[in-house]
Amino acid sequence: MQVMPYEDAKTYRFNPFDLTKVWPKGDYPLIPVGVLTLNRNPRNFFAEIEQATFAPSNFVPGIGASPDKMLQARIFSYADAHRYRVGTNHAHLPVNRPKSEVNSYSKEGAMAYHFNEPEVPVYAPNTVGGPHADAEKAGDAGNWAADGELVRAAATLHPEDDDFGQAGTLVREVLDDAARERLAQNIIGHVSQVTRPELFERIFAYWDAVDADLGAAVRRGVQPEQPGAGVSPEEVAVEA
Repeated sequence: MQVMPYEDAKTYRFNPFDLTKVWPKGDYPLIPVGVLTLNRNPRNFFAEIEQATFAPSNFVPGIGASPDKMLQARIFSYADAHRYRVGTNHAHLPVNRPKSEVNSYSKEGAMAYHFNEPEVPVYAPNTVGGPHADAEKAGDAGNWAADGELVRAAATLHPEDDDFGQAGTLVREVLDDAARERLAQNIIGHVSQVTRPELFERIFAYWDAVDADLGAAVRRGVQPEQPGAGVSPEEVAVEA
């Protein structure tokens, strides 16, 4: 995992919650936290895989949601999709139910798996001494503190919030010569299938914006017979 302090997130050179970006390991080194060992294949694919219902809205104490826009949408949509796809009581299925003993005041509903005592209240606190949530155990360590002025904007722009910077760094500083050649050949293979010649120059301009040498290699490999009008990387960046 990688750890970024809250204060760094406010002023970092690009939006750290943009899922199209990666945090440079030089700034935030990887921290080993454990090993996940896969030791068997599922015996019943439907029961163990198809009916599994993972949801990012299920938090353990100390873990909270970040301002990542994609995560914010999935926090709602995943659990909602599970109720539609698998059923209201999907959490009772063996693959989804907790290993430890839990108490829930939710009961009945479509395809209920358990018998619920009718005299047990469905709310807490109650007069029969039923379990209730303990806020002190969870605390607020997982909350995200927001400050600053609220405006009607998609996000606060950072100096390097662009579509091509990290891609160029990957090509120039991470890939070796053999990997760059494989990347160029893969791109050429796809671009060569384009049937509208007027699109070639725009495609080349995108790859020029990532890296000039890569763009030139793609251009040489495709060699269109009827190129369209030239398009500059600046125009691509603006229109993108």
